[in-house]
Parts: sequence; structure tokens; C-alpha cells
Amino acid sequence: MLSRRTSAAAPLDAENSQPDGTPTSTAVEPGGQAPLSRRAVIGWAGAGVAIGAAGVGSVAAATMDGKGAPASAPVVGAEVPFYGEHQSGIATPVQDRLHFAAFDVSATATRESLVRVLKEWTKAAAAMTGGREVGSGAASGLPQAPPDDTGEALGLPASRLTLTIGFGPSLFEKDGVDRFGLRARRPEALIDLPKFPHDNLDPARSGGDLCVQACADDPQVAVHAIRNLARIGMGVVNVRWSQLGFGKTSSTTPEAQTPRNLMGFKDGTHNIAGTDAAALADHVWAGPGEGPEWMTGGSYLVARRIRMHIETWDRTPLKEQEDIFGRSKGEGAPFGKLRERDAPDLKAMPEDSHVRLAHPDSNDGLMILRRGFSFTDGTDGLGRLEAGLFFLAYQRDTRKAFVPLQQRLAGSDALNEYIQHVGSAHFACPAGVRKPGEWWGQALFG
Repeated sequence: MLSRRTSAAAPLDAENSQPDGTPTSTAVEPGGQAPLSRRAVIGWAGAGVAIGAAGVGSVAAATMDGKGAPASAPVVGAEVPFYGEHQSGIATPVQDRLHFAAFDVSATATRESLVRVLKEWTKAAAAMTGGREVGSGAASGLPQAPPDDTGEALGLPASRLTLTIGFGPSLFEKDGVDRFGLRARRPEALIDLPKFPHDNLDPARSGGDLCVQACADDPQVAVHAIRNLARIGMGVVNVRWSQLGFGKTSSTTPEAQTPRNLMGFKDGTHNIAGTDAAALADHVWAGPGEGPEWMTGGSYLVARRIRMHIETWDRTPLKEQEDIFGRSKGEGAPFGKLRERDAPDLKAMPEDSHVRLAHPDSNDGLMILRRGFSFTDGTDGLGRLEAGLFFLAYQRDTRKAFVPLQQRLAGSDALNEYIQHVGSAHFACPAGVRKPGEWWGQALFG
């Protein structure tokens, strides 16, 4: 059965750092095979080529486990449920493509106009993640009026699209002004992130009143989602900055092969599994009484744009690269071990190695859930690739997770010679929308 839309024609290798507890529905053809559009085939092929430079293709990562044996993989074209206790796109199995956008609310917007946009966004998000067109669609409605859907995803399956919303500190107070009557509802954990050593942050790529993270297995599906939300919000919100990403650099499905970053190293070996409810409760989901009620069941998102000095790294000897990470480049095994998932002997690694500094055993058990993506954005005008990692980390309380971890890494990580944090943002992502009729931010604004 085809979906309605189809029928309508920072840490880089951090040791600490899913389904989200709701069943995933999959649109399949008779005989059990999911529909695979020509666009999807091209998208997967392109992903494999792009990530090949980093040492692994996303298709291989999704279909092979750490020992080279077949592993269960999400079906291309599947739908991820939009409604649930938690927002999808956090503990959900990580897709291969990303379009992330931070929005600012217009200076002329009112609380009422912002609420209206959030309600419309929620309806559109539910439709698009279900493989359906927005509103009356791209080719219906009044001929004299612009269509409700931009149309570039017509004929494409849902591609496991997830849309995750977050609210930034500036939504609650900006330049000392409580624009929407939300100042008293700002969570204490939603801090303004401190400046870390070696940061070189671009204000034009940092901050934001709101964010939406669109993840999918087809880049056009992810871009379509952000484009339509931006269109719906026009006049009330505007895009402050955005980032495209490819080739997930962390996985929430440990049975699959660990992906690699653009430095060629396996990334996030010990990331939190999306099926580990206990770990998610301990490290990812905000608990009752830990902040305002509207954040119970939500999570705090840190987004960091990390530029890699690719050309310098590519001239670094293999032994030095491995010393910097504390792992072998081929297998990903910790120093002194044979296999990637062997328990590491941290003392066998250089004191300033990335893995040693980031491992939970070096940080009193601290863990974060990572959903990073690689990016390439042309060149910097000096003949060097503008490339790196778009780091996304979810945690129960940023003050107790990302901040102490990044302070440790920024202070003594040998990897700092080859990377620089150039963009930064922090958002509070509330619990999920539980049923039709509810909307993003309802508990915050209610």
C-alpha cells in the first residue's frame, strides 16, 4: 500500500556520547516489499558516494553489524509515528540526511500569531511525516491561490522523516524583554552556553528562538519539510540559519555498524541505544520535578557546528591520528584491544586522546545521546574545504552533561589542533505531541 503522498503522484568520537517506544508503521507493496522510488535510489547512491570519502557508506552501516553480518535495517520509505510520549527524531534510529533550521520570531509577531504558527506547523508536521501533502496539497485548491504544499516531495515516500522542535533561550527573554510572557517558564537548565576555549563562534550561525530538526533518508524529503514550515511561518518567523547534513556520524542502533566521521574514524561507539529505556530515562529525558512541567519527558539539545581542518588532518601520519583518538583507524579498537567494542583500557591511551577524555569512566558516568551529521559547504575562499561535523547532542540537563564534558575536551583534547567550534545553539525540546488536536508548545503556552 502506498502512502497518500505517493498515491497523489564536539566531541567527535565521544564514547558516551531507538525507537522511542512507539511502533513504526511501514507502507509496503503487496508481497512485503516497501516502495522504493527512483528518487530514493538516487538518494541512497549519493549518500554512499559522499560518505565513501570518510570510509563507510550509509547503506553498509544500516545493513551490516559490527562483525560484518547482516543486521536488521529500517525500511526505506517507512513512516515514523509523529504522535507519542516523546518527540521522534531523538531516540529514533538515526536517518542518513539532515536539514536543521533555527528560526527567529519577527519583532512584530504577537503571542497569538506565534501560537497560530505552532498549531499550523504541528498539522503540517503530522502530514509530512506520514507521507502526505500539506493542507489541500500541491496541485489542488483554488487555481488563483498559491498551493498549500510546495510540491517537490510529490511521489516520494515518507523516508522515515522525523521533525523535532526546540525552543531557545531568546524565546523566553531577548535583550531583557519578555516578548511573549514566557520568562517565568524558562527552564533553569536552558542556560546560555558558556564560551569554551578555542571557540570561534559566528553569530550568524548561532542561537535562535526556535529550531526544527528534519531527518530523513531522502534529502529532498528533509528539505521539503523545512521549506514548508518556513513558508507557513512567513511573516511571524524567519530562518536565522540552517545546516544540511549527510552520513550520520553517530548511531542509536548499536546492532548496526558504527558510522565514521570525515576524519575516517568510527564515531560514537558507545552512544546510548534508542531501545535502552533505562539509559534514556537516566541521561536523556527530563524527569518530573526537574524543571517546569512542560519539559517533563522532553530533552535539551545542543547543536554545534564543528569545522574540521581536513587538509592538515590528511597530512598527519596514521600513528599520530590513532594516538589522537585512542583507537585504531581500521577496526576502531581501543588501544591494546582487538575489536571495536572491547572494553577500553583508558590508561593505555595517551592522556590527551579524545576517547580517554570523553569516556564515561573519565567523567563520573556522564553520557549524552548523539545524532551528529557530516557536512560540506563548498570552500572557505582559500582553497580549503568547508567541512566538518554538525554535532547534535540530547541530554537530561545540559549543565550536568554537555557543559562539563566540553569543558574537559576543550581544555586538553589533542583533537583541538584539527577542529574548531564555529556555531552553537541550545534548545529545550518538549515532550511529544500525544494525539491529533494537540500542538507543539501547547504545554508551554497553555
